Amino acid sequence: MLDDLRAERLKKLERYRERFDPYPATVKRSTTIKGVLDEFSKLEESKREESVTGRLVAWRDQGKIVFGNIEDETGKIQVVLHDGETDDLDFMKTVIDIGDFVEVGGTVFVTKRGERSLQVRHIRIITKSLLPLPVTWYGLDDTETRLRKRYLDAIIRPEVKELFRKKSAFWSATRALLVSDGFFEVETPILEAVPGGAEAEPFMTHMKALDQDLSLRISLELPLKKMLVGGFDRVFEIGRIFRNEGIDKEHLQDYTQMECYAAYWDYEDMMRFVEKLYKQVIMDVFGTLSLPSGGTMIEWGNAWPKVDYYEIFKRETGVDLSTAVAEDLKKKAHDLHLDTTKVIGRGKLIDLIYKKAVRPKLVQPCFLIDPPVDVEPLAKRLTKDHDRVARFQILAAGTELGKGFSELNDPLDQRQRFEVQMSLRAAGDTEAERLDESFLEALEYGMPPAAGFGMSERLFAVLADKPVREAVFFPLMKHETN
Repeated sequence: MLDDLRAERLKKLERYRERFDPYPATVKRSTTIKGVLDEFSKLEESKREESVTGRLVAWRDQGKIVFGNIEDETGKIQVVLHDGETDDLDFMKTVIDIGDFVEVGGTVFVTKRGERSLQVRHIRIITKSLLPLPVTWYGLDDTETRLRKRYLDAIIRPEVKELFRKKSAFWSATRALLVSDGFFEVETPILEAVPGGAEAEPFMTHMKALDQDLSLRISLELPLKKMLVGGFDRVFEIGRIFRNEGIDKEHLQDYTQMECYAAYWDYEDMMRFVEKLYKQVIMDVFGTLSLPSGGTMIEWGNAWPKVDYYEIFKRETGVDLSTAVAEDLKKKAHDLHLDTTKVIGRGKLIDLIYKKAVRPKLVQPCFLIDPPVDVEPLAKRLTKDHDRVARFQILAAGTELGKGFSELNDPLDQRQRFEVQMSLRAAGDTEAERLDESFLEALEYGMPPAAGFGMSERLFAVLADKPVREAVFFPLMKHETN
């Protein structure tokens, strides 16, 4: 059926091409549709002709009169075409289709039914569409189809456009607050010799000019901390990172992340800052600090409590992390029906249990603080307990929505922790951190005491109450098979 519809449109294309160019390079557009509607009374009084452009989304032929609707990004307006008053109307009826982009010129008026409309004098096709819009042939209800063809989703569902306008506003508001608080925006390389700053498997590539294998960055962290070494006090970057990991409602393979670093702050300073940041950005973008997520109302406006990692872990699992060894953790994982066959190291066992038994319980916004050193190789140890680190995670809606810590700036401690990570890699943990000699060298020149923080677009997805793939315009999809 679709092939037949396309074949018919090809015939109309050739018919139109005999007289006019169906894909002109220039168009006449004196204003937007919103501009017409905003100035409607003045235009009606002056009888001034305006020319607008957009996609034809409705076409109702009633013989000597045709009613249509044209839509651009700013709005939609009804157009009325009359036999004898609209140039080439009889011809246009034979070649035009819903979905075509058109240019129309005319004057405004109000119909007997009270609808503000444009009385069309001139009309031409400026882009001939060869495939019909989904609403006219099969619909667009399947999620996989909508994500593969998001441009069609945006055409037929206005809420999709609004979602991405809010997403743009989300990052703009984030950037504005960081800049106003004295952070300097920078750009760091996407291609790295040693991927670092996170426990994740990278995507690999090869650079022909240097005959060198490189990876796409998995974090923004290490280059930004080198800038602290270089004398910048506050830096941030909003950029794409890439992780070769699984697909689910919370994870993407390439996504936008913000990371910021402040010299002479500790994680307490950073917690105060990011709570302010989140609340202001949420209010700026959504207009409220009470937002639904997964059927639960999340109250972002309340003060965020600090939740001790060890205390809640023991409360929810019965395991005391101050004394638990790997066998204790494996037993608990077995009790929770978790597969530990590919889990290497105490830190990964703790994290596996935490994600199953603890994280889902943290629904309202809070700071989860001071985890074991096993789970965070880049954070400074607590002064009061060297087995724990000065790290916080922002938890809400049962998921992690940001992480920060007092940065480890002791190059000897950092080297030792990298070596532990490398031993885990040797044992088969493909996500363990890599030892980065260039970063260690930078630390040996001296990095000031500092705090860092990172958040990804997962936060926006939760705020918008959408799976993260729904909040991305073109998520990576598996190849379609016939």
